[in-house]
Amino acid sequence: MNKQVFTETEFVTAWISGQLFGIPIARVHDVFEAERITHVPLAPAEISGVLNLRGRVVTAFDMRTRLGLPPRESAKKQMAIGIDHDGEAYGLLVDSMGEVLKLSTETLDAVPINLHAGWVAISTGIYRLEDRLMVVLDVDKVLDSRKDTLAA
Repeated sequence: MNKQVFTETEFVTAWISGQLFGIPIARVHDVFEAERITHVPLAPAEISGVLNLRGRVVTAFDMRTRLGLPPRESAKKQMAIGIDHDGEAYGLLVDSMGEVLKLSTETLDAVPINLHAGWVAISTGIYRLEDRLMVVLDVDKVLDSRKDTLAA
């Protein structure tokens, strides 16, 4: 009898412009409210600035800009997902946090061809949940701002 074994992955989920995104929980160090972001002159458009998180300097990375979406209109405080990448600390700025989801690798679908080309370049697949799609982000590709920045 050949028994298939499927693994599960936990995702930290976040909402950005009405779309649900997931990041593997193993990549996430913190989830925090992004307060007092200090602007950095001449930084790339997706860098909102830097902030202090418990004595550590964290680069605030605007996910709306990276995803080619319009700027936030709400004055409501932003949330951030703390990630380490190439020895640097980043806070991925999102509109709001979702929940932690544990999903089977068996139900991960390939990135659909009709997804925005820029999103395809930084995602590893999608999950079809009961009432929405969740795009799984590849954190390394998201944070590689030296490569093509997405256009709206």
